[in-house]
Amino acid sequence: QMQLVESGGGLVQAGDSLRLSCATSRFIFENYAMGWYHQAPGKEREEVATITNGGSANYADSVKRRFTISRDIAKNTVYLQMNNLIPEDTAVYYCAAGGMIGPTLKVDYWGRGTQVTVSS
Repeated sequence: QMQLVESGGGLVQAGDSLRLSCATSRFIFENYAMGWYHQAPGKEREEVATITNGGSANYADSVKRRFTISRDIAKNTVYLQMNNLIPEDTAVYYCAAGGMIGPTLKVDYWGRGTQVTVSS
């Protein structure tokens, strides 16, 4: 069973930082690109950041210079470091795995999500 397990969400104030983690299997980690998406209430799910097996990262314009995606090979884990959070970042954050089509991730597997709430 393909599993992506997110953790690290929570309630923070504007300007604070959070680090999300996505633990997965060795098979997924070695064979799929991975990414983070977020979905705010009443809005569509949007791609936030992606990272290929080779470590190439891509970011949505709204999070560039604030968020960093990274991979830990020893732990089969992908991270999303989120700095200088703003209320507009409030959403459920989902980990995803799939194949890259250009700069976009075509998702094959989803995690269940973790809530991030940023108060002003």
